Amino acid sequence: MSSLVQSVDWLAIAPPTIAAVVGLVVLVADLFLAESRKPLLGWIAVAGLAAAALMLLPLLDADRSTFCLVGDTEVCSYTADRFTLVIQFLVLGGALLCALLSVTALKDSGKRLPEGEYWFLFLSSAAGAALLPASRDLATLVVALEVASLPAFALVGLRHGDRRSSEAALKFFLSSVTATAVSLLGISFVYAATGTLHLTRVAERIQDVDGQLATLAQTGVVLTLVGFAFKTAAVPFHFWVPDTYVGAPLPIAAYLSVIGKAVGFSGLILVTVVALPSYADAWAPALAVLAALTMTVGNVGALRQQPTRAYSAVRLLAWSSVGQAGYLLVPIAAAGYSDDPEKSVGSTLAYALMYGAVNLGAFAVAALVGRAHRLNRVADYRGLHAVSPLTALLMGFFLLCLAGLPPGVIGLFAKVTVFAAAVDAGLGWLAVVMAVNVVIALVYYLRWTALLFRATEGEPVRHRGPAPVTVAIALTAVLGVALSGAPQLVLRFTDTGLF
Repeated sequence: MSSLVQSVDWLAIAPPTIAAVVGLVVLVADLFLAESRKPLLGWIAVAGLAAAALMLLPLLDADRSTFCLVGDTEVCSYTADRFTLVIQFLVLGGALLCALLSVTALKDSGKRLPEGEYWFLFLSSAAGAALLPASRDLATLVVALEVASLPAFALVGLRHGDRRSSEAALKFFLSSVTATAVSLLGISFVYAATGTLHLTRVAERIQDVDGQLATLAQTGVVLTLVGFAFKTAAVPFHFWVPDTYVGAPLPIAAYLSVIGKAVGFSGLILVTVVALPSYADAWAPALAVLAALTMTVGNVGALRQQPTRAYSAVRLLAWSSVGQAGYLLVPIAAAGYSDDPEKSVGSTLAYALMYGAVNLGAFAVAALVGRAHRLNRVADYRGLHAVSPLTALLMGFFLLCLAGLPPGVIGLFAKVTVFAAAVDAGLGWLAVVMAVNVVIALVYYLRWTALLFRATEGEPVRHRGPAPVTVAIALTAVLGVALSGAPQLVLRFTDTGLF
């Protein structure tokens, strides 16, 4: 009789495990630290995320799996391959930058944000987000998704005495719970039809489902995709995004815009391309239509933002992130039509890395300006060059990267990569829709960029840059400039190895 005891590959699971353990350390330490020493918790969290990210280095040349089936070591629940490492790098690196922004945000909050709870929830969410891309069965996938999502609800509404924050958390919670319920129902149907939760076995068995269960399997596929569409903020499941970003603490808005999307898109890739390739004729057209709707609604929503409206800078970034989600959906849809789905998935990862770096940079500058202008309007950025020339230049660089214009070469490169994925897959109409949306996006990105270098109205307001925020801006800028100088490194790094 074979043993049911399995050995655990601790090196493979180290990145999410370290984030989770440091979260518990922070929670316990909060009980014993005096109020004046609570800021130390933030630096413990930053160190923990840095350590988790560094543990990716020993895994770069490995393809390790653990928690495998007894008697079939090829079927595992956790796999650390290149796809996993790229997403974990984005998640842990992005969480580290958001943690740096959070250190200053907590200091400025005047005790309205409880530090112990904040850091425990933040690290718990980061651990779930790092676990998800390594998940290779539907149960682990759902657990990771909820571990990433549930703390995020609390983080959005954690600010004491803030009605906007509470309303944003409620809207985010209700929409996400609906998505989870729909996904679970879909996954249960898929399990009933195939008798397995492991993604590779689902892919094998769902092709040969009995006639009586075919409708059940098809319904399960549709419901599972609808649930993940919520998580990626795809239209028409995007309605929670602007209000949630405005109501949340700014570092959490930045976290949701990058790490939240990485979680949704990595889950969507695993479900469609890995588990359900035989249903590509169903999910590929659906994702193509969702991509077109999402990029159009997001860009038009960003274009309509009034510069003088309260929190218009955050709202514009929120609508922009919806538009960017549309671009990220394009290569996943193309994977369903392509003879080389791995290349299409690589295009999504390349775009996600570019978007993550420069979008976090834009949020970091927004956090800096928001310290002097509480309403954080786009109009508040007028004449930023007069008080902080370098900050204005970097914000302009981040916006041009998002627009896909030089000197933001990495933004242009990423958009061309996504465009090429659509064309190669025969989705010419989607490439045309994308081209139109890129032009629409140029208007609001360039309008904001021009505002940075206009003459100020009245006395300019100085923006003091605390060290953590300055470091976050510097790191994103270095990454953006380095990738603009050698954009081919992104595609080399995002060679997924999923198949």
